[in-house]
Formats: sequence, C-alpha cells, structure tokens
Amino acid sequence: MKKHFIKVVLSCAVIVGSFSSCKNSSSSSSKNVSRATGWKINAKEGGFQYNSDFKEQVTPPGTVFIEGGTFTKGKVQDDIMHDWNNTPTQQHVQSFYMDETEVTNVMYLEYLDYLKSVYPPENPNYKNIYSGALPDTLVWRNRLGFNETMTNNYLRHPAYAEYPVVGVNWVQASQYAEWRTDRVNEAMLEKEGFLAQDAKYKVLNGEIGGTFSTEAYLNNPESVYEGQIDSLQGKQKKDSINSFAKRSSGIIMPEYRLPTETEWEYAAQALIGSREYNNYRGRKKYPWEGDYTRNGQRVGRGDQLANFKQAKGDYGGIAGWSDDGADITAQVKSYKPNDFGLYEMAGNVSEWVADVYRPIVDDEISDFNYYRGNIFLKKAIGEDGKVEILKDEIVYDTLPNGKIVALNLPGEIKEVPVDEQETYLRTNFSSSDNRGYRDGDPGSSRFFERFSDESDSRKMYDAPKHKVERDSTGKILRQYDTSNYRTSLINDEVRVYKGGSWRDRAFWLDPAQRRYLPQYMATDDVGFRCAMSRVGSKSKTKNKTVRHKKAK
Repeated sequence: MKKHFIKVVLSCAVIVGSFSSCKNSSSSSSKNVSRATGWKINAKEGGFQYNSDFKEQVTPPGTVFIEGGTFTKGKVQDDIMHDWNNTPTQQHVQSFYMDETEVTNVMYLEYLDYLKSVYPPENPNYKNIYSGALPDTLVWRNRLGFNETMTNNYLRHPAYAEYPVVGVNWVQASQYAEWRTDRVNEAMLEKEGFLAQDAKYKVLNGEIGGTFSTEAYLNNPESVYEGQIDSLQGKQKKDSINSFAKRSSGIIMPEYRLPTETEWEYAAQALIGSREYNNYRGRKKYPWEGDYTRNGQRVGRGDQLANFKQAKGDYGGIAGWSDDGADITAQVKSYKPNDFGLYEMAGNVSEWVADVYRPIVDDEISDFNYYRGNIFLKKAIGEDGKVEILKDEIVYDTLPNGKIVALNLPGEIKEVPVDEQETYLRTNFSSSDNRGYRDGDPGSSRFFERFSDESDSRKMYDAPKHKVERDSTGKILRQYDTSNYRTSLINDEVRVYKGGSWRDRAFWLDPAQRRYLPQYMATDDVGFRCAMSRVGSKSKTKNKTVRHKKAK
C-alpha cells in the first residue's frame, strides 16, 4: 500500500513538473512576451516598446575594447623622485572602450571645421566658440630654440595630419569629447533610419538651423535642430510608435569622455597579455613586457619601443643608427601596440585624464572605478515641466590665462547642481561638488577650521587665485594673487596627466607615474585620447561563449 502511494505521488509530481516546465519554457521562449505580466512587448497595437533584439554594445568608432579587471594601481618600484604620490593600491576597473591612438591633428581639425561652419565666428553671438576651441600653437616657441616651423605648420599641414594634437588644455579636450558624442550618435540614428540620409550635412551646409544634442534628443526630441527635426526624420517616421529613438532602443551610445586615471593606467599596463605573478602585483615596468625600452625579439631586435628623450640633447638617437624614428612627436601607430591594441601608451605625448590631482589616492574611499572629480548635476526643468533647452543663451568662461571658452553650445540641455531634494538622507553623496571630498574639504581634517580663514581662503590646498575677467569693451583685466600665505599649487582645477612624452626620459614611461597641470594650461607634449564606458556584460559575447564551453 505504501509503495503504491509513493508511485502515485511521484507520478503526479512528474506530471505537474512537466506541465510547469512546458509552461515556463513556452512563456520564456518568446522574447516579445513579458515574463512579469504576460503582456505583449513591441506590439503593433501599442504598449511597452523595448529593444528585445539587443545583443551587446557596438564598438564605438576609433576605439578598442578594454575588458575590466583588477590590478595594482601605483608604483612599487623605487621612487627616486620621492614624490610619494602614487603609492600602490588594489583597484578594480569596469570594462570600457578607449581610443586606439591619441586624438590626431586631422581628427581635431574636423571638430574645428564643424564649429566654424555651424557657429560662424563672424556672428557676434558665436565669435568665441571657434576661437575658444583653437589649440595654442605658440606652445612650440622657445626663447633659445628655433621652433617656428612647428608653430606655423604642426596643426594644419597634412604632413602632420596623423600626429597627436598638442596645445590643447584639459577643458578643450573635455569639450571635444562632448562634441564627438553628439556626432557619433547623430550618425548612428541616421544609420538606423531615425534620421534621414545625410541629415547631418544639412546643418553643416546651412540648409537647416540648429544642431543635434544627444541629451536634448533623448529628453525632448522635438527641440533638436531648432524644432525642425520632423523634416529630417528617416524611414522610422512611418511607424508612429518608434518615430524617435529612446535610450531603451539600445542605439544611443554612452558619452565619449576623458578616461579616468585608473582606467588609463589599467589600459596602459595591459595585463591581459601577461600571467606573471609579479606583473599582476604591479611589477610591470612598461606597457610592453620586459625591463628595457628596446625590442628584444628576433624581428626588429634593438629597435626602440617608444618615442622618448634618450639623454640630454638626444631626442631620437644617431641618424640612421639606434634611432627611435622621431625627434618631436611621431605619427600615431609608429610603434607596436600593447596587448589591448593601444598605441603609444608610453612616449610620443603625455595624455590628459579626467581626475582632479591629489597627492594621495586613498583606497579606503573606493576600490571600484576610483575617480576624483565628480560634480553631480541634474537637468533643469522649466515651468512647463519639460527640460530647459539652451538656445542662444551661451555661457562663456574666461580662463585664468585670458582664453574665453563656451561652457555650453546652443541646443544643449541646461544643467544645474543637485540640491537637498537629491541629497536628503542619502548615504552615498551629500553635495554636488565632490572634487575635494575627504582631501581638502571641511570633512578632511578635524582641525580644518584652524587653517581656514575666509579673509584669504587659507586651507589644506590654498593655491594662488588669480582673478581674470573682461570689461564691456573686451579688454582683459588681470589681478594676480600676491598673498604671502600660499603653500600649495594644488586646487580643484588641477588635473592629472599620464605617460611619458617625446620630451621625457625613460623614467616617465612607467604607466604608474603621474603629474599635474592646471586645467587651463597647454603644452607641446601633452595630448589626449577619449574613452567610453561599456554597458552590459563585462566580457564580449564571443569571449563569454568560449568561457562557458570550456567550463562544460
């Protein structure tokens, strides 16, 4: 009797289990049916619309994929300069994309040409947009050196087209990344049929006013191209449900930006090609394997692996022998890439990164995507409940060196600092500006008030504050800080730059080295490259599939 009862129970369980299994597989097999409600997704009748066919993020133009992981950030070799500003910490980096080369002259000239065409300098409202983006070509000049050829030719002559752009300060590099975001997304929308073919060129040719802003398109698409987007819509306009792309469409890419210092150093080390324990613990000296700057392989043995200053008065070696192939900068891709496929992560030019400089990187604050420089903003909402679009309200800023730059372009969304509405009872952030958090703000030291005097703004980092402004006639008024109480050159507008350059000795080729400059300054040996965060999986789908197969 007991055996018969058990058999009946098991049979029922099998039947119920089979029924549940079939039911679940049926419901989950359809990607256009909600597993939460059973409703249709992407139905022609309407309802919830979502890109259920999305596979993974497309590799952005000009970049390579950097798979994230852990590494030792900082320097564990002898610190002969005694800077003590790069002590080792263990960090984890999320996957991202990075330009395979530095931004070149021809890439930057495309940006300048766009600004000049869309915002003509002869228009009084726009006159400082183009001039504010121009690199400082006078950085090549030297009191006791003849460099006028570079001053006049380096930026625009086709002979230097594929050389890294220099003379660009941190502010200009960041604005280039913002512009690039909009141009790439504009092209993506055109490719997917949300914008008409060659719509982007109508703006350049003056056939239509305004321009495209990614955030404006996502939040208020009718405002793009000065409200004329209807005339520029592509084949998707036939479908009233999907006339505009949304973030859920999976087409809009995240923003281009400067890489964080942690990302840059991780990408330069390229530990993906090495499984040596010492390298993993931070002992890797250069972006390539080995402790020397010359190629030790059979092919190309003895060739220099980077463009750097080899000795006093020696920027390239003896002509025709032992030469690194360059005296000033070199054409990008002149040297072998590292194991991530990135070129010239040591030598050629140093590169701006996003971080505000501090002498200490505190690993107790964050060991995941460490970055100092966060200023949290929110979109300004108008009385009509919609985001505010800046039309001709261009805000300019006069940098300490007198250069005027536009803080926003027409058609962009107005942003304002977060306030108590966003910070109330939060534990992860309590203010908008976090550049000085735990190192320079009132919370940095219990004795902060002793060192803070409002009369001369003395505090932990009390760099000189030079006041620069322009009067109604455009004349620059400069007021130098003559205080005798300044003790530092560090403030919240000083940025990190990484990597050695053509002017540096081999010591600076170590990816862990870090230096800083005010964000408004430019030199003839500092350039930049862009990065973009990866959304979704840590690894590419192909790699993930291979890993699963091996596991089986």
